[in-house]
Amino acid sequence: MDLHRIQDVFSISNAAEFNQLAMEIFKFQYRHNSVYQTFCNYLGKSASNVSRIDDVPFLPIQFFKTHKVTSADKEIEAVFESSGTSGTRTSKHYIADLSLYGQSFRKGFERFYGPVDDYCILALLPSYLERQGSSLIYMVNDLVQRSKHSQSGFYLYDLKVLNKKLIQLEKKQTKTLLIGVSFALLDLAERFPLPLKHTTVMETGGMKGRRKELIREELHTILKNAFSTSHVHSEYGMTELLSQAYSKGDGIFHAPPWMRVLVRDPEDPLSTKSYGETGGLNIIDLANVHSCSFIATQDLGKTFSNGSFEVLGRFDHSDIRGCNLMAL
Repeated sequence: MDLHRIQDVFSISNAAEFNQLAMEIFKFQYRHNSVYQTFCNYLGKSASNVSRIDDVPFLPIQFFKTHKVTSADKEIEAVFESSGTSGTRTSKHYIADLSLYGQSFRKGFERFYGPVDDYCILALLPSYLERQGSSLIYMVNDLVQRSKHSQSGFYLYDLKVLNKKLIQLEKKQTKTLLIGVSFALLDLAERFPLPLKHTTVMETGGMKGRRKELIREELHTILKNAFSTSHVHSEYGMTELLSQAYSKGDGIFHAPPWMRVLVRDPEDPLSTKSYGETGGLNIIDLANVHSCSFIATQDLGKTFSNGSFEVLGRFDHSDIRGCNLMAL
């Protein structure tokens, strides 16, 4: 794809434009991504016999742990790496154009929350700060810098300091975004409960063995009670994607126009389920043009007719059915 068409990703305004660009990107990635091409070939799919989105294969996300998944023929600018427990293999996402990632998360955030410089951004992401190569840290750091607020910044385990900042900002009625990993927000909620009237609380998920796993509803109930707020927001993203979806408190996520979520049948990964039915989440992320835009995740959920979706949990087995179709 030429540069002009890549930029068209961020100006999609209807389903027809999405579908047309998705098919162009599929053909591009089939020809230039050897891992994806081999996977498609095993399924009998190719650029010559796939003409609609319903027939596009979704690459199981585990391949990012075992292969270099890239469609780029230019130098890699960065490598994002997923978190993982000791001894587990992590995903690596090779980024050929960081500017595309920047455009995606900035435009996505502004679409749902307005200009970033309207906010003071407080980031409570200790487990991500403690390692290298986090795409979430890259995104939030950029938003912190662009907020241009003197109090914006990261907090490791400085919960007492963070609490004082929140008290000061609340007194000044400053529009604030508190974005944090789940276990750290729970720590803050337990140690320093505080009514937050001018602060949006946003969780990014992630217990990673730090605390007992909670379903999202349980987590949000605890946080809402501690911070006397009616809604807790959520960010849905992952190392292998360049786009994010957001929920404003009802557990229902909305994606930007260049991202679409579908549901597959767990027993038949090549078939899709209808709206409201539970299955594995497949994601089309057109911003991910230099990698793979068609990914079968390990998340379980359901989609709705307005394009929104709900995340219900994760598969309880380590490999998505279909991964064994190929061994490179």
